[in-house]
Amino acid sequence: MSSRQSDISPQPTRREFLAASATVSAAAVCGVHVAGSDTIRIGMVGSGGRCAGAAFNAMNVDAGVRLVAMCDLFLDRVHQKREALRVQKPDQVAVDDDHCFDGFDGYLKVIESVDVVLIANAAKFHPLHMRAALEAGKHVFVEKPHAIDPAGIRDVVEACRLAEEKKLCVVSGLHSRFDRGYRATVEQVHEGAIGDVVAIEENYLRAPYGLYARAEGMGEVAYQCSNQYHFHWLSGDDVPQSLIHNIDRSIWVMGGRTPIKCHGLGGRSTMTAPIYGNVFDHHSVVYEFDRGERIYAFCRTTTGCHNEVSSIVLGTKGQANLLRCQITGENAWRYTGQRGNPYDDEHAALFAAIRAGEVLNSGYHMVDATRATVMGQLSCYTGEEMTWERMLQSDYCHAPAPADCSFDMEPPVRPGADGTYPVFQPGVTRLL
Repeated sequence: MSSRQSDISPQPTRREFLAASATVSAAAVCGVHVAGSDTIRIGMVGSGGRCAGAAFNAMNVDAGVRLVAMCDLFLDRVHQKREALRVQKPDQVAVDDDHCFDGFDGYLKVIESVDVVLIANAAKFHPLHMRAALEAGKHVFVEKPHAIDPAGIRDVVEACRLAEEKKLCVVSGLHSRFDRGYRATVEQVHEGAIGDVVAIEENYLRAPYGLYARAEGMGEVAYQCSNQYHFHWLSGDDVPQSLIHNIDRSIWVMGGRTPIKCHGLGGRSTMTAPIYGNVFDHHSVVYEFDRGERIYAFCRTTTGCHNEVSSIVLGTKGQANLLRCQITGENAWRYTGQRGNPYDDEHAALFAAIRAGEVLNSGYHMVDATRATVMGQLSCYTGEEMTWERMLQSDYCHAPAPADCSFDMEPPVRPGADGTYPVFQPGVTRLL
């Protein structure tokens, strides 16, 4: 890849991408029933809020979708989400008790029971679960981040190639690509409305993810899994978790080019209590491209601070605020069309493709965005400059490997005498 195309499949031309986007939007507006009302069976791998949201979106855009199987590491969460979804979609939720699964192998039972697998659980397991579903001949929707380390990225690459070979759909939860306002704004940038892109500022500043108290008698591994966003070996930390949306938009703006290197700063300032596990609470990453352009990317998960989610593209003739769908400068412009709901629209595209017998594969952008954020996260952890080539060559994994995880294994991290968990130390920690 030279400055730098995806190692999954060729980057679509802008014309091809816009044509595909128009088709997706039309399908979404028309309700997606492309080829009749035959039932499509879906299953949830993960029963948290995001996977439940994905199931709702799938049922919302296609009346022929039926939720028939669910799993989570914890069975009580399966039952809770099943009842909540039944209230929202009573005619489409058809999950009996025999299709409620738990444990680390529950995903295999869901895969056996469905046509489409929705994967939105701890990101550590996304590559393993993607590949298993595709090997079984099932279409896949997978949430971000798609991997949390270089070894996982390699598995995602192979999974997306397998989808191409088997003519199966694999759609990423990077929903910005399906937002009609963002698409129109990026088109303006690509057509030169702000001149040459000089730099991009990306922000994802917010409070911490939700917390679950330790249940009585709960083991250490189970406790960490129940709070997966707060442990790096499960979530990959906040650059892959949150900034991946921003970085995906940046790479999109850059026409599919990817950064050649980055350097990052990160650590913990105030969110240091044991309940916050061993992730950092602030990160800054500077990405550099081969022509000198830079992305300045910031994320923070701290209470009591300024919050902001934004993507601001700086050009020689103006600025583009992607999330406001607005351009200022010499060629001022604002998107005034219908926005829709990108969470619905990504599923509209998936089910429209399935019903039409077409292949929709997000591999061309989901791998690059994932790799860029993992690169940034590892730079924050170690204090080292990271290069794209180094990431391509590395097979580093946040141990243990996903397939080796169990509730009775040795916890990857344990609390110290004061109850807090040890964290990586920039300048001291070496990972690759």
